[in-house]
Amino acid sequence: MALTIPNKLPQVGTTIFTVMSQLANECGAINLSQGFPDFDVPKPLRQLLHEHCEQGHNQYSPMTGIAPLREQICQLIERAYSVSVNVDREVTVTTGATEALYAAFSAMVSSGDEVIVLDPAYDSYAPAIELAGGQPVHIPLIDGTFAVDWDRVRSVITPRTRMIVVNSPHNPTGAVFRPADLEALWALVKGTNILVLSDEVYEFMTYDGQAHQSVLRHEGLRQQALVISSFGKTYHATGWKVGYMVAPEALTREFRKVHQFLNFCTMTPAQFAYADFLRSEPNHPIELPDFYQAKRDTFATMLGQTRFKFTPAPGTYFQCADYSDISDLPDTEFARWLTTEHGVAVIPVSVFYRDPPKHQKVVRFCFAKDDQTIAEAGARLCQL
Repeated sequence: MALTIPNKLPQVGTTIFTVMSQLANECGAINLSQGFPDFDVPKPLRQLLHEHCEQGHNQYSPMTGIAPLREQICQLIERAYSVSVNVDREVTVTTGATEALYAAFSAMVSSGDEVIVLDPAYDSYAPAIELAGGQPVHIPLIDGTFAVDWDRVRSVITPRTRMIVVNSPHNPTGAVFRPADLEALWALVKGTNILVLSDEVYEFMTYDGQAHQSVLRHEGLRQQALVISSFGKTYHATGWKVGYMVAPEALTREFRKVHQFLNFCTMTPAQFAYADFLRSEPNHPIELPDFYQAKRDTFATMLGQTRFKFTPAPGTYFQCADYSDISDLPDTEFARWLTTEHGVAVIPVSVFYRDPPKHQKVVRFCFAKDDQTIAEAGARLCQL
């Protein structure tokens, strides 16, 4: 008798990030596809990690995260958003933001629940919702600007709507919320049992003087939301996989029930290192917008000399660009062609949609790279 293997995610294959990074390696292409820096973690932070390993901080930490790190997270939130959160009851350290997302969906979504997802969307949302028994309801962002059509979101809310997922600054497009977006979101969920899951992993990457509109800033929304952040993005340490989730006590209690059986705890010496670094270098997040805006502007200057069409990204370390003046290929084929023939790996934006717009010809570049990498990529793109 043949073994029957359940297929819980029949539509899911290998993630595009793995595919494009592998192709870049095979071709010797400059990898502007997967979202990770090609420069190192700050040296003092690396030294702190080594010190804590040597000091014996190598065993299990508390399930919620070590107290010194949670205390520093609370102080960071106070500095950034003028909001006080409870260190013991509202903050949980997680093994990266993706684990936090999975735990949040598993804890809050039940069989038959509907979860509104705004496309293009980070590709872990829908599978995690489906594994929790929920039904993703995909609503496209406005073509061109990638703003949210809140009237359209309102039109799909039903008695089964359990959650709305928002992401600002937005991956993959770089779009950012304005204060009016928070008010529009609040108008939808006020007085309901609808939760908000706010993915804010790029919170310290907003440009041109714009402040990040965290859900934590809005007193009403904060009471119905789980907010997820990432040290990996803020401190250039994506491989350390340390993130955190902030939510009111009742939501945190349910979240932790799932979190404890996923990872139980997060890498202990890294938690101690982050706690010390946050204490000694509190301005790092504040300085990050200028750091990345300089890279964005350098990349945009070079991209402006090509036939790509784009508006400089207002947030994240991603730049989307329209290639319709260069090729008629679908974006997945164009991304492969650009990687294999011209040595620059990118991500096709259609993979972030359930139903991608047929006319759209947009790819995503990652500019979290050192200046030499950006310059070499720009030179290759100018040859198209």
